[in-house]
Amino acid sequence: MLCNKRKTSKNTLETSDKGFHGAPDDEEPYFTKPAINYNRPRSNTVSEGTSILTNTTDTKTPTVFRWEGGGKDVCLSGSFSNWETIPMVRSHGDFVTIIDLPEGEHQYRYFVDGEWKNDPQNKIVENESTGEKNNMITVKKSDFEVFQALAKDQESAKDDSQKEFSQEIPVYKPWEKNSGPPILPPHLLQVILNKDTPLSCEPTLLPEPNHVMLNHLYALSIKDGVMVLSATHRYRKKYVTTLLYKPI
Repeated sequence: MLCNKRKTSKNTLETSDKGFHGAPDDEEPYFTKPAINYNRPRSNTVSEGTSILTNTTDTKTPTVFRWEGGGKDVCLSGSFSNWETIPMVRSHGDFVTIIDLPEGEHQYRYFVDGEWKNDPQNKIVENESTGEKNNMITVKKSDFEVFQALAKDQESAKDDSQKEFSQEIPVYKPWEKNSGPPILPPHLLQVILNKDTPLSCEPTLLPEPNHVMLNHLYALSIKDGVMVLSATHRYRKKYVTTLLYKPI
């Protein structure tokens, strides 16, 4: 707050443009709030036709490190972390961690229960500066092909969502496979009509079916000019299996 008072005549007071004028007989100082010159920062907008350059050299790929030599406390250390230890997570008896690594060669080793160890199943080299033996992993550009393939599959899935049913045979691209119908899930093969009924059981009663078998239509191979169809439905806690014999 600024106190601005400048006397210009006997009974008047002159103030700035943003202030208030006092009464003729008011000789007490008054306060005015100065105008704040606030320049709003412009947002980083991109107009049409503006090209954005991206740095593709920083592309990294997730790399899995797995220690299968046992232990209670295992950490990973390597040239990619400036030889600082990275804790690993226990998974089914092994220790696993995932690190994003750029393309090239990287040396690493494991710190198992207070002792430095190497993985004998992977490549081992000697560090020229320290003379210590470390594991080495090579990240190649070809390691990105799986992620590019996944991205291409997602693009093809988006294209399929925009298509409609028609009588025209689609034209497949060279890298796409002409896939046939999906394979029947194995849990649908457990048909209760194909199972033998125990002798101690009532012949008109069937064992309780699996819930995944409900509301499916089953067909038996045509024999002697007769086709057999069956379906199982549930009503509350009871299951009903219906058989249909149709002559062909």
